[in-house]
Amino acid sequence: MTQSLNTRNTRSRFPRGATLLLGSLALTLLGACAATRTSEGTGEYLDDTMITTKVKAAVLNEPTLKSAEINVETFKGRVQLSGFVNSRADMDKATALARDVKGVTTVANDMKLK
Repeated sequence: MTQSLNTRNTRSRFPRGATLLLGSLALTLLGACAATRTSEGTGEYLDDTMITTKVKAAVLNEPTLKSAEINVETFKGRVQLSGFVNSRADMDKATALARDVKGVTTVANDMKLK
């Protein structure tokens, strides 16, 4: 009797069901990190966190805005400024500072005068 040259045992170390389960789990986890129109992916979230931090730092380091109560939120590069300021000049200054931060695409001014 002759044997075929390709008769090696090619069985996986994992049962077929476990391999499918692990593959499905990996795809699910990767899909959870993907961005949609209404949610951010992991990378976008980290970028937005950095933008928020930089805008807050710029506002805090501006001497004319010391008494301002400005909140900063970022979603997909869009910065929203809210809270209370003393003057229209403070609003304009905060908006300009936010626009100057790298990564900011637009700035929404929702600040109110005290």
